[in-house]
Order: sequence, then C-alpha cells, then structure tokens
Amino acid sequence: MIDNNLFERGVAKRKATLGERYVAANLTDADDFTRPFQEAMTAWAWGFGWSDDAIDVKTRSLMNLAMIGALGQMHEWEVHCRAALNANGVTKEQVRAAIHVVAIYCGVPRALECFRVAQQVLAEQAAD
Repeated sequence: MIDNNLFERGVAKRKATLGERYVAANLTDADDFTRPFQEAMTAWAWGFGWSDDAIDVKTRSLMNLAMIGALGQMHEWEVHCRAALNANGVTKEQVRAAIHVVAIYCGVPRALECFRVAQQVLAEQAAD
C-alpha cells in the first residue's frame, strides 16, 4: 500500500533534523529542474527512511555519518554531522567513534576529511 503522506512526514522529519531554515531554503530554492528531485528525496529519504521508528534517530545519525563519510561526500557529511550533534543526541565522542569506523573500513584519508569537517562543526557549535 502506498502512503500518500510520505512527503508531509518527510518535511516534518527533515525540519526536525536539519532545521526549519535549512529545509525551507532547499525547498524554496528548488526550481522546475530540481523541484521533482527535492520532493521525491523528501518523501523517500525523510518520509520513508527517517520516519521509520525501527531505528532511533541517534543510531540512524551515526549510520549516516559512517556511510556518507565512506562515500567521501563531505558537504552532506557536514550537514549530517551538524544535525547529529544539534538535533539527534549524538555526542562528540560518538562522532569520533563513527569516524574511526570510517578509517578502519575506508581508509585514513577519508577519516581525516571527516575529522576536518567535524572540527569545523564543533568550532561553530562552541562559538554559538
């Protein structure tokens, strides 16, 4: 059965995780070319994936950090690092442990990039 509320649930979960301003900017800045992707990704990743309560948000955040770090997608890693620390109850020590997993399975260069970005996010957090 198809859940027609995936987009609405996705927007709510995305805002709770990434913040109202970030999500509003992404959706508002979408144009005719990118809007279908933003809507589909919001429904699928956030409405279907993140709204599933089988895995708590803290664990899901740590999984995301490990997977996105493994892929070397540092812009997304920064977004999810910030969300993990600010909204999902992940600690600095747990971010470090997730980066250690990246190092073990994906190599030191990937982990060094994760540490570089994490230090930037932590510095911003300390300044606030």
